[in-house]
Amino acid sequence: MSYTKWIGGALGWALGGPVGAIMGYAFGSMVADKSLSKENDPSAYREYRQAPHGGGPRRRQTGSGDFAASMIVLSAAVMKADGRILKSELDYVKRFFVSNFGQQQAERYVLTLREVLKQDVDTRAVCRQIGGMMEHSKRLLLLQYLYGIAEADGQVDLSEVDVIRQMAGWLGISEKDRKSIEASFYTDKASHYAVLELDETATDAEVKIAFRRMAFKFHPDKVLDMGEEYQKQARNRFERISDAYEAIKMQRGMK
Repeated sequence: MSYTKWIGGALGWALGGPVGAIMGYAFGSMVADKSLSKENDPSAYREYRQAPHGGGPRRRQTGSGDFAASMIVLSAAVMKADGRILKSELDYVKRFFVSNFGQQQAERYVLTLREVLKQDVDTRAVCRQIGGMMEHSKRLLLLQYLYGIAEADGQVDLSEVDVIRQMAGWLGISEKDRKSIEASFYTDKASHYAVLELDETATDAEVKIAFRRMAFKFHPDKVLDMGEEYQKQARNRFERISDAYEAIKMQRGMK
């Protein structure tokens, strides 16, 4: 086994904990295989290792490199959950990267993902690190993206859902928030209420209050500092909340 891989992994541990170790090992693998030169390393890892990690328990502002690195590592964990890597899942991830980062950068991210898929990842440690460094609104955005991977083949596999539910707990995401995001991937009557963190016995007034609360919690403006590449995902989440509210209003004849 190439020493370059282990050097990359050790560098990652020194600079960025479990996530940095995984990204560093993947980078080392690509350098060893001459898939990528050091001058053109994947920007997710480059931005991640240049960011100031560590320094105590205070949560620093999440950068785009942190978010992209987290997406890559957790994408791999979800994709491997059912024991097979599907082309539809790879295509979903690649489309997401292309639409948000552009073709060239997306190709680099996919190369990194392919290397991470070969690793045994301590998902719990990774999630806890992400939970400690990433703001709540961005963790919710990350969780929504992971559910999208599970849905990529047209049906949500229970083994993948179980892994995502575990991840949500380790990421410090509440059951209510997790259920709300998960419900948005279903279209039955009960799911509309779950999206708003309600049950069907809620009054019209409670429905209106819940919508305002959820609209505030998941408003796209909360991730403006992440840049335009993440706004589409945030807007999609906001639209699902609005759609659920409109569906309930129509069912009840609310104005």
